[in-house]
Amino acid sequence: MSSLNAALAEFIEQEQLPETYRDTVEQWFIPLAEDILRRVAVNEGPFVLGINGCQGSGKSTLAALLVILFQEMTGIKSINLSLDDFYLTRAERKTLAEQVHPLLMTRGVPGTHDVPLAMDIIAALKSGEPVAIPRFDKATDERFAANLWPQIKAPVDVIIMEGWCLGVRAQKPHELQKPLNILEAEEDAEGLWRTYVNEKLEHEYRGFFGLLDMLVMLRAPGFERVIDWRLQQEEKLAARVENKNTKRIMSRDQLIRFISHYERLTRHALSTLPDQADVVLQLRQDQSIEAKLKG
Repeated sequence: MSSLNAALAEFIEQEQLPETYRDTVEQWFIPLAEDILRRVAVNEGPFVLGINGCQGSGKSTLAALLVILFQEMTGIKSINLSLDDFYLTRAERKTLAEQVHPLLMTRGVPGTHDVPLAMDIIAALKSGEPVAIPRFDKATDERFAANLWPQIKAPVDVIIMEGWCLGVRAQKPHELQKPLNILEAEEDAEGLWRTYVNEKLEHEYRGFFGLLDMLVMLRAPGFERVIDWRLQQEEKLAARVENKNTKRIMSRDQLIRFISHYERLTRHALSTLPDQADVVLQLRQDQSIEAKLKG
């Protein structure tokens, strides 16, 4: 346990988390890790764990923490993958923007990820093959060159995949008819963009999400909190950038427009995903955990 305490202390410092995060780990995340490990023990082959949460919910932090907890608690090896690292390249999104809809130039929604690549990576990890994991540079809005991808040596016991739309199912066609925000009303008046996104979710992402053995949801109290949480992420990102001249931090107005791309499916997830997820942790306004609703 002393080893775990030391690892937690290092993690909290590295991630610039408040010291109260340790209490959250002890109350909520260690029991969650124990639950996952029980499932891993009876699973054949590598276990695929999904973590869903809107922007700023703490899903990336939780995924990184679980890698440490699994190692410290049982010694098993896990790998943390982010759906964000599977964004299409700028050139690929530019083609989509020209051929399908201009809004597809903006990364994030279903249809802007390389789903076959993500599935191939998971398949390679499950088969025990060494594999290079793609990385995406949000500062330049471009995928890193393949020679910069980290090499992972197999085998791994748990594959963690985290993403804001992970596990979300497509909406019904009639739900797409009315624009949800200014972005949709002014830039997708005919609904072509949101229909394309929805069809991708149904026909391509559904099979990808079917690879998950377990889904954990960090449920925000409402979509309205996403802007504030995402703004906090921007400020944290700014603090990590040494050369201020290279900062590409969005203003609040820019952020609101950017998040508008995610609003429809974020709201849809908040209302429908709790029924599908294996574990649902309800978050408070300050991102702390209020209750375990399911699991």
